[in-house]
Amino acid sequence: MKLKRGELWPALKETNEAFQRYPSEQTEWHWRFRVLKAEILHRQGLDSESLALVKPELPPALATTDLPIRRKLVQAIASAFKQQLLEADRFLTEAEVLAKASHPDLLGEIALRKGTVSFLASETPEAETAYKKALQISRERMDPFLEAAALEGLGVVATKREHYDEAIDWNRAALELARSVGAQHSLAQVLGNMGWSYRKLGDFDNALEFYKQAEEVSARSGLAGDQIYWLTGISNVYYELHDYVSAEVVLNQGLGIARKQDDKSTLLEFLNDLSEIAVETGQIDSAEKYYREASQIDPTGLDQTGLLESQLVHGRIEEGRRDFAGAESSFRKLAQNPKANTSLRWEAEARLASVYSDEGLVAKAENEYRRSLQTIEKARSSVQSEESRLSFLSTAISFYTDYIEFLISCHRIDEALTVAELSRARALAEGLATTKQAASFSPRSFRPQKIVQKLKAPLLFYWIGQKNSHLWVITLAKTSYFDLPPASVIDPLVADYRKALLRMRDAQDDGSAEGKKLYAMLVEPARKLIPSGSRVIVLPAESLYGLNFETLIVPDPQPHFWIEDVTVTTGSSLSLLAASANRPAPKDKTLFLVGDTKPPIAQFAPLPQAAEEMKQVRKYFPGAQARVLEGDGATPSAFLKSNPEQFSYLHFVTHGTASHTRPLESAVILSQEGDSYKLYARDIVQHRLNANLVTISACNGAGTRAYSGEGLVGLSWAFLRAGAHNVIGALWEVSDASTPQLMDAFYRELFQGKDPATALRNAKLTLLHSADPESVFKKPFYWAPFQLYAGS
Repeated sequence: MKLKRGELWPALKETNEAFQRYPSEQTEWHWRFRVLKAEILHRQGLDSESLALVKPELPPALATTDLPIRRKLVQAIASAFKQQLLEADRFLTEAEVLAKASHPDLLGEIALRKGTVSFLASETPEAETAYKKALQISRERMDPFLEAAALEGLGVVATKREHYDEAIDWNRAALELARSVGAQHSLAQVLGNMGWSYRKLGDFDNALEFYKQAEEVSARSGLAGDQIYWLTGISNVYYELHDYVSAEVVLNQGLGIARKQDDKSTLLEFLNDLSEIAVETGQIDSAEKYYREASQIDPTGLDQTGLLESQLVHGRIEEGRRDFAGAESSFRKLAQNPKANTSLRWEAEARLASVYSDEGLVAKAENEYRRSLQTIEKARSSVQSEESRLSFLSTAISFYTDYIEFLISCHRIDEALTVAELSRARALAEGLATTKQAASFSPRSFRPQKIVQKLKAPLLFYWIGQKNSHLWVITLAKTSYFDLPPASVIDPLVADYRKALLRMRDAQDDGSAEGKKLYAMLVEPARKLIPSGSRVIVLPAESLYGLNFETLIVPDPQPHFWIEDVTVTTGSSLSLLAASANRPAPKDKTLFLVGDTKPPIAQFAPLPQAAEEMKQVRKYFPGAQARVLEGDGATPSAFLKSNPEQFSYLHFVTHGTASHTRPLESAVILSQEGDSYKLYARDIVQHRLNANLVTISACNGAGTRAYSGEGLVGLSWAFLRAGAHNVIGALWEVSDASTPQLMDAFYRELFQGKDPATALRNAKLTLLHSADPESVFKKPFYWAPFQLYAGS
């Protein structure tokens, strides 16, 4: 009997029972179950027990079977995990000689194990070569279990190289295969590895989802070693989200399991993480207790990353005890260590800057902050996929915050604004630039007052931090600065107010309390700088990306929405606003009108008022000025083949979807053509536009996922990224009943010479100030979802 990879994972109880049925060490079945049990013990992290089980020599009668090879494979992998790498290489060489002589069907398995041993020896190129050989053999032999494991290995190699987007692609292929054949161990590994990659890219929602799935699969399979590893990942995500309570609960859940395992690396990581949480919450004595336990672990054979993270924790404890000399030494050694990965180096540089700041060494602190940002930028530039670049800053934004706080403490308010701007709309700017040089930002050319002069509007630039938040108000005369409450105060209010808006009747309704509080926090400090009737450009941050500032409630002389005082536009970044100010208005007013499509599936029911809205919009573009794509002909390919770049106005009247986990999968729903009916955001960004305005009259057109620095990413972002000068998108579901009326009023204003921001505000006010006191369209639900985004 030959054991397939898929048969290696029966319950340990069943294996023990089978092992006991064949007690004689002279029988083949005894050895088959002995090797199988040793494999399972290894998968549980019990490598010493695994090696002890297969230490006895096989009886001579079994020398020509596959068992000598399988025994050496177990010995090799268990030895490698104990960092006995020379022994592991010797076992693999012996296994390969035997396989070539009598069992070539096992050469793929040997290549796979070579990849793992090389990876554990930090020989990344050799590991990649071995995994690719295993992949080739698996496909030649049509072995899906081996293929899934080889794909998983290539994903791990890409992760080691910090090519996280490439790792996700390898792992996604492995995931599909592992699920299709029920390879439970490969499934858990792939899920966990995807969680790791997403966490490194700052996509915490996906990271948490994949880590939890990996932990559940490992727990069901009885693989305690893997289970505690994924618990560590879950706690790391909670830590990144500043949910320290949840992180500590998960770590303590896993710590009891970890102490029972012969896995020093995992125990070290748990202790490092618990120590770091204690530092973060000001419990320095607890942090030191965990650090002391971690430092007593024998470092022989430990992965360098865990030891380096322990060094980082030690530096933070020293800083917490105000031992600045010790902290400086720890952080500097780590920052200069070539074995430290990029994220550890930029954190060490930022922490070193913090130490210098605490000591009052301003020049040294600034040098380290700059070096930290340069390290972050270098790492970001190596990320290739657009989606991965979008989420990258989520893991690094706190270090921008640290630098900003430092500059503000030095009363260098304008320089703090410059650093904040460096993080804004990077992926958007890079996509719009014709060259890499054009996408770069030079602080020397940064003149905020010139933007105000050209756009004739003051700018409200927000930064939301965990400890402090900030507002810069840029007017023609000066840049003013205001302290704001931290994210822990602002974020819950924003979430509650978004919910309240969907049910509110007016500004004096019971649900308006949060709107008044947010106005007091976010706008009241700047009120004297923004006269009534002003145009205002808001540059939000973090949770504020999902807030329509027009709906904030001004308390006096009687409660009313801020839209009644000002005209609001949402901007992406100051540098993009500066570029957009130089763009002339279109001379030719041409329209590409798309909508009133044939529903492709039941989920997207017909929109009863779509035809009416299209009629209302169409009348403002007489004759040959308009092209209409509707009914069966309004397909994704028809849109892309219609040269949309030639039109100055694009208007969509259809359903829209917003993907939270993969925002570039957000789509405009069109008529079906074969299997296709979605115009994806990822397709939109590939086709350059010159439109002055794109209007997405669809639900959630603005997107539902906000990225640090980049803002909401969805259809609106995609059209801006394609080159549209202005985009109107919705923050929530839109009403098919009120939208035709709103759009008619909007285009009427637009073609009376109003700019898009003024035209949209006036159209909203026609609903808000309806003469009919019973009109339901007065409610924010009907007029407030649409928001104007500018700055492309």
